[in-house]
Amino acid sequence: MSDTSQQAVIAGASLLIAAAAHRYLYLRLVRDITVSPRLRRAGRATAAALTVLVPSGVLAAEYADPTRIGWLARPVFAWVACAAYLLMALAVLEIPRRLAVRSLTRRAKAGSGTSPGVDRSKATGTDTDTGPDTGPGTGTGRPTAETPGRDSVADGPWVVDRRLVLARSVALLATTTAVATTGYGFHRGLGPPDVKTVRIGLRRLHPSLTGMRITMACDLHLGPFFGRGHTSRIVRMINDTSPDLVAIVGDLSDGEAEDLGPHAEPLARLSSAHGTYFVTGNHDYRHDADAWIETLAGFRVTTLRNTRTLIKHRGGAIDLAGVTDVEGEREHDGPDYHRALADRDRSRPVVLLAHQPVQVHQAARHGVDLQLSGHTHGGGFFPGNLLVPLSQPVTAGLATIDGTQLYVSRGAGASVPPIRVGAPPDITVVELHAL
Repeated sequence: MSDTSQQAVIAGASLLIAAAAHRYLYLRLVRDITVSPRLRRAGRATAAALTVLVPSGVLAAEYADPTRIGWLARPVFAWVACAAYLLMALAVLEIPRRLAVRSLTRRAKAGSGTSPGVDRSKATGTDTDTGPDTGPGTGTGRPTAETPGRDSVADGPWVVDRRLVLARSVALLATTTAVATTGYGFHRGLGPPDVKTVRIGLRRLHPSLTGMRITMACDLHLGPFFGRGHTSRIVRMINDTSPDLVAIVGDLSDGEAEDLGPHAEPLARLSSAHGTYFVTGNHDYRHDADAWIETLAGFRVTTLRNTRTLIKHRGGAIDLAGVTDVEGEREHDGPDYHRALADRDRSRPVVLLAHQPVQVHQAARHGVDLQLSGHTHGGGFFPGNLLVPLSQPVTAGLATIDGTQLYVSRGAGASVPPIRVGAPPDITVVELHAL
């Protein structure tokens, strides 16, 4: 499929999803809670505008110069995040809302019986000639299946009023939850990452290397939300850990090196005894990985492209290896574990940098002692934490897979929308210890 065809498919799918989502949000947050024709018309117009704006912003973030679309990307993805939580909150409340409506209807029917000869309008408290219905229905003056007219014996004004109160309560609860969660998520996602220290024991590690510090950062995602200031903050935080070695484990950017290279330039100020090493991530292949590798070389960052290097430290040594991301297979630059790990001195431990945790299965077959990965963002936000285990063996933290230790960082940045709920960003200091 050509790039043009792929973009057309993405645009069409995005438009359909946006239309369905905004239709549902209009029904629950506007039509159900107001009887004002003017407000309903405004709600429909807003939903239509957002249906077009959201896919436009998503496509712009994917294909346009990130340094020039911040004015569009920021409000669009703020709304995307908020809309996602609105949809989740409303979905959770949908069943109780429907049960409550049925309960109100049954109660109204049970209390709607009148004695013979009693005027229906007096029994229901309404005037049968009052005209159009003003309850939370369609706004056309005609009763609906869910909100019958006021002149109905079964559904008098008592049930209509309570349906309106119920609809407004559901809308208020969902909106409050979504806005608060989205605000917190952006505050955490755009804020400084946590700095964690993890002690990891390695067999065959020379005792003199106990305490050696590898500070790893991954998933910086330079782009419309993260720029030079973000990179400078990450560099300061890494340098404050006094690392012996720095590892940047993929997904450096969400844009071309030509556009975002100046935003990565602070990486040249990283300071450690044995230098800074980089491996590619899946996002890096969306934006010309070769150009990024060349740009990073100018910032004194060495790319381990299915290669390894010997790190000698305080009388001992480890092999530091790196493989490309699995996404590189599409660019004929897939991971080559044999090239990176064969013919090494087995008396030394080997630490492998590989962007995706799932690569640990191949690493284990080649006798890797420790793999450092990112990619997952720790799930990012619900329901991401439930989806990650479907494709990755570890969401975050330390685990042992087939005899190889795997540490997965939550990453120092975030892809769009850049929110973090229950998965704070981190920079991790991996402190090696001899077993």
